[in-house]
Amino acid sequence: MAKMVNDNGCGQDLQSAREIANLYSPGKRCQEWISVVLCFSLIAFNFCHLLALFHLGHMWYILLGIVAGILTADFASGLVHWGADTWGSVELPIFGKAFIRAFREHHIDPTAITRHDFIETNGDNCMLTLIPLAHMAFNFLTFSPAELCHNYPWHCYVMALAIFITLTNQIHKWSHTYFGLPGWVVFLQNCHIILPRKHHRIHHVSPHETYFCITTGQLAELSPRELGFWSKLEDLTQSVTGEKPRSDDLKWAHKTK
Repeated sequence: MAKMVNDNGCGQDLQSAREIANLYSPGKRCQEWISVVLCFSLIAFNFCHLLALFHLGHMWYILLGIVAGILTADFASGLVHWGADTWGSVELPIFGKAFIRAFREHHIDPTAITRHDFIETNGDNCMLTLIPLAHMAFNFLTFSPAELCHNYPWHCYVMALAIFITLTNQIHKWSHTYFGLPGWVVFLQNCHIILPRKHHRIHHVSPHETYFCITTGQLAELSPRELGFWSKLEDLTQSVTGEKPRSDDLKWAHKTK
């Protein structure tokens, strides 16, 4: 009897996972391709200009900018992750199928992300960085040398932030990959420079209400459920909107039972 229940549960999981995966459309794929090409082109353009302006006096600014950029990206990943996990619905026009869908699929089938190619994994994150990267490129083309030197620390910060936001979902994918990872990725995970695999398992304990930060995961440890950061944010949002946290996520979870 237990075996029959387990087999039936697995079948329902797969059916729900396929149902939500089928919402991935050709239009969505096109958006991801465009975002990836534009994002990495802008990163290369801006990085070349940063290198051209570099001198040793900038070293401390660069290090500070990188650390601040990484921490900001980690917090931003947690905020977006919390928002998409907790609120919204796959049925929302445009936004639901284009963006919320992936978060619902991930809780039904956490390993699905390991089967996504580079474009599907990183397309949305690349799209998020296009405006700041394009603004930086515009600055390099229009600012005077003095202005560029004055703004160099800020550009280093924005560049680090953009790179780590761009790579967040790739880092997330690696945290679900247990075989065949390059040695340097495992090293970065073990050093907690990027999200470790053991660390991210905590989030995937139902009802998925903690450890949302998925770039390095460092800030997830500074804002655990016990401190009430996410729960207070949920209470505030619920009082304003009247929506119940994780209602859509739980609906899809119940389909697998």
